[in-house]
Amino acid sequence: MDQDQTMKILHSALKGAGEVLLQHFGNSGKIRIKESISSVVTDADFASERVITEILLSAPEPYNIISEESGFMDRGSAYTWVVDPLDGTSNFAAGLPWFGVIIALFKDKKPIQGGMYLPLEKQLYYTEHGGGAYKNDVRITTRDTMALEENLVAYSFDYCKDPGKAFLEMEMLRRLSARVRNIRSTNSLVDFCLVADGRLGAAINQTTKIWDIAAAWLLIREAGGMVTDISGRQMDFDLSARDFGRNYTIVAAGSGLHREIIDIINPKP
Repeated sequence: MDQDQTMKILHSALKGAGEVLLQHFGNSGKIRIKESISSVVTDADFASERVITEILLSAPEPYNIISEESGFMDRGSAYTWVVDPLDGTSNFAAGLPWFGVIIALFKDKKPIQGGMYLPLEKQLYYTEHGGGAYKNDVRITTRDTMALEENLVAYSFDYCKDPGKAFLEMEMLRRLSARVRNIRSTNSLVDFCLVADGRLGAAINQTTKIWDIAAAWLLIREAGGMVTDISGRQMDFDLSARDFGRNYTIVAAGSGLHREIIDIINPKP
């Protein structure tokens, strides 16, 4: 398939899943706990995933699929769709408007196309490698010309049963809060969308999966920003059947802010 074909499929899957989520919003059905009390799944996750999978499987060429709820579907391709059918499930289940759909297309280990859809606002963010970043067909750029002190920054924090890890995160948050205008968080794709279109200066999260961040990684880079792990190293995505579900840390920011944020959250001894 050429890039125009895959982008059409991407848009169709994002919007189709978004319509399903709107039908379930306010009535998400049974809530099930997965890895921890902050990791949950609802009937809406599965309904959205079914719509996306049907669209991707009907495409002319058999690409692999990695989806949050169904796992790895190896179809012997160099291309892989990576799918989060409902990002922000806890928000969705609580009736909060911070949720959406995320899909990225990889060639080997690199994202080449990606999209994030916020169905309540009907805002479609999408990108492809070398093609810029867009929101509803309007080109967007990150925010990097203002001082860090003039920026809002998102820091997401999940359930943590390790008190030592929780303490280190709170120390990191304390250092950051002393240098930025305010800390905000939806703990969802919304944070990354707001970085991509310049409304937030940065978004930080130490507990993510590949389906949470692959599209954001490409979108924010194409919007002029920088995306690394928490230590400032380049992201190294793993699509292997054994390790595709591993944890990632992420710092996404405007290019003029990223280095300063990395230095704040990783102080030298």
